[in-house]
Amino acid sequence: MRLHSNSSKAFRGAQEVKMAAQTLLTESVLGWSIFTIILLVILAFCWVYIRKFQSRQESEAVSTITAICALAVALISSALLPVDIFLVSFMKYPNGTYKEWAADNVTRANIEDSVLYGYYTLYSIILFCVFLWIPFVYFYYEERDDDNINKCSQVKNALKYTIGFAIVCIALLLIGAFVPLQPPQQNGTQWDKVQYLFEELGSSHGLPALSFSISSLTLIGMLAVITYTAYGMSVLPLNLIKGTRSVAYERLENTEDMDDVEQQIDILKSKCKDGRPLSSRDRRSLHELEGKLQVLRRRNRHLEIAERNCCSKVGSALRPFKIVLGIFFILVALLFVVALLISNLDKALHSAGISSGFVVFGTNLTNPLNELLLVLQPVFPLDYILITVITMYFVFTSMAGIRNMGIWFFWIRLYKIRPKRTRPQALLFLCMILLLIVLHTSYMIYSLAPQYVMYGSQKYLVLLPSVNNATFSATRSCDADAPEDQCTVTRSYLFLHKFWFFSTIYYFGNWAFIITFLIGLVVSCCRGKKSVIEGEVEADDSDLSDDEYIH
Repeated sequence: MRLHSNSSKAFRGAQEVKMAAQTLLTESVLGWSIFTIILLVILAFCWVYIRKFQSRQESEAVSTITAICALAVALISSALLPVDIFLVSFMKYPNGTYKEWAADNVTRANIEDSVLYGYYTLYSIILFCVFLWIPFVYFYYEERDDDNINKCSQVKNALKYTIGFAIVCIALLLIGAFVPLQPPQQNGTQWDKVQYLFEELGSSHGLPALSFSISSLTLIGMLAVITYTAYGMSVLPLNLIKGTRSVAYERLENTEDMDDVEQQIDILKSKCKDGRPLSSRDRRSLHELEGKLQVLRRRNRHLEIAERNCCSKVGSALRPFKIVLGIFFILVALLFVVALLISNLDKALHSAGISSGFVVFGTNLTNPLNELLLVLQPVFPLDYILITVITMYFVFTSMAGIRNMGIWFFWIRLYKIRPKRTRPQALLFLCMILLLIVLHTSYMIYSLAPQYVMYGSQKYLVLLPSVNNATFSATRSCDADAPEDQCTVTRSYLFLHKFWFFSTIYYFGNWAFIITFLIGLVVSCCRGKKSVIEGEVEADDSDLSDDEYIH
């Protein structure tokens, strides 16, 4: 009987292992299928987006492929954080115990290392795009403007300018390789300190070098987030709520302006009917009025096309939906700003200050977005859907901000982003800015929901005393008080806080983001409705670009 019982237990155990393996295989196949579908959707979206804004006359295969691939890398990288949170949460059951396949510390460590290497792989691709690929294609296209240059010279000149970016990348890698994560002993000799730096480099396999380079780019991404994302979060909802001006009213107003300018031109020309030459002031005024009249006529042509366009009629029919969507977006933006404000106040009140990078473990103040994610945990997969939506919201509001503002270098406007008339150089800049913004998005989302980004939906068992000296177990959400072997921290959190001084700069960047958003919100509220042909006609446009848009 004992032999039969042991064999039955062994059989049941083998069956359980087989079922667990089949479940894991099914989940893996399903995961790869979903990943493939998402990848195809991202590539299709990137192709449509780039083709929508790309100038048909100045398009080139190399710059188009580069822009599509760089935008795809940015969107795929933005999905890293939700995947990271999902994997650490997927290791445990809702009751706080580890799943059978994740019960071994070695298995968990391998999964965590795979996620970490996934971060380094995608971030290495971003480094390659920012410092080598995009600069080379940009300068290669710039050299094409010279008709007397051949392809070989074009490539050599582009490589010559790209070397400067490569030198900056190498310098960042070297600095990151020799910057220790912990300070050396102060009572050692100078040689001991130098030897300590080499030991740090060897023990880390050079991974902090890549982390330092990415963190340096993230600082630039922080400036882009403060500039473009904060503005996009305010202008996108309000544009949807306010809508556009009436096409018929704009045409009437434009016709009146044309008549007024034509009268002024006739008055100036009447001065020289008897053969007298115009004064320099009158000639300058006549030239300006003729240029203005040309712009007004082009506006009139665009307004006629917009009035006949069926998309305008569909947009008018969808007006109530746009208002509801705009109200939803502005509420989401306000929720983000409130959550970011509470998170920064928490760091200011409960962290160790600048020397620690304003790092706090857990949440000491009630954060609405963090609480919402924790409430959605029991209903799979609502919390993962929400964190993915938040990530994509940051990306798309950034794209809206760049489109509305254009690309600036301090007070100099470099390029405009307009449908069907955006130059290849502008699209390359757009993709580079989005790559940098995606790098900073992870820290922004950590600031919005710190506890959830650290641990996801993990729970752990805690023994509580009860009557009669007995104990019972209860489940709690993972936080800083949880035992180290019971909760797994996401790789994203460890990556973000590898260098304390970057965390300090990010903290002050969050305050700048809040201020910029509030300023952008006030400016957007004060501005009137935008034109139905906003950005399509400007004084510095050529007639060729105008004909390209119309046809």
